[in-house]
Amino acid sequence: MTVAPLLPDYLRMLWKSVESGRMTADEFSAQETRAVQRCRREWEEALRFRDGEPLEDSLITELGAYLDLDDLADLRARCMRSSDGIDAEWHEKVPVADTESIESFYETSERVLYELVWWHTLHDDASPLAYVVALHFAQRHVCRDVLDFGAGIGSGGLLFARAGLHVTLADISSRLLQFSAWRFARRALHARFLDLKLEGLPLEAFDLITAMDVFEHLIDPIQAADRLADALRPGAFLFGRFNAEPDDERPEHIVRDFGPVFERMALRRLRPVWEDQWLWGHQAFQKQ
Repeated sequence: MTVAPLLPDYLRMLWKSVESGRMTADEFSAQETRAVQRCRREWEEALRFRDGEPLEDSLITELGAYLDLDDLADLRARCMRSSDGIDAEWHEKVPVADTESIESFYETSERVLYELVWWHTLHDDASPLAYVVALHFAQRHVCRDVLDFGAGIGSGGLLFARAGLHVTLADISSRLLQFSAWRFARRALHARFLDLKLEGLPLEAFDLITAMDVFEHLIDPIQAADRLADALRPGAFLFGRFNAEPDDERPEHIVRDFGPVFERMALRRLRPVWEDQWLWGHQAFQKQ
């Protein structure tokens, strides 16, 4: 049976038709839009609480129900403005980038919760669709046990659980994990939740670990690479984005040089096996 290429690979191959003159740029653009829209529908169907409900409305309503807030217009505005002032809040709460201060920031910041909800609406940024690419990668490699490391509000986990995978979500924020657990419970979906402040990762327990836009936030990314390598089974995969552009408005992105991370991965026998060279730059590594 022919296996469909992953979305970034499909688009990259499709562009070769433009380069060879077999397709116009407009034709490519139309096909790209359709392909991304298919992934978008998969993301929306997994996340929205009621069938047919617009994703943005669903996520805002869900957050309101969780926080017991009735003014959804105000809540939507808070989400839209969530990135405003996050740099000032970071500098106030994290005068020195140490573990205790950073954990406290993610535990107490209201903006982080709102910002993640807004990000997952895809209103301003389609990069959360990389989770759909990760799901297709997992299905291609018959992965069953999946860990989302730095799981945030649990949207990636919901996508995986809806597809029948066994899901574990791990984060340093108890607040975000509690919201994730509430989202799973109201959908009658099962998952395991790990508060990384209180417990470590199980050894050789997972076929796939996702680390989506996480490593730039870590006080010790080398230690994280070791922990994830230990949690992977032999032959299993680590899938994530391991880069971040310098951004003065994102002081929480404390890792700028990922060279040592890749060196550690190589030392731990995590071999690169795939890279998104078209859309968002995610990579996959396999444990040898």
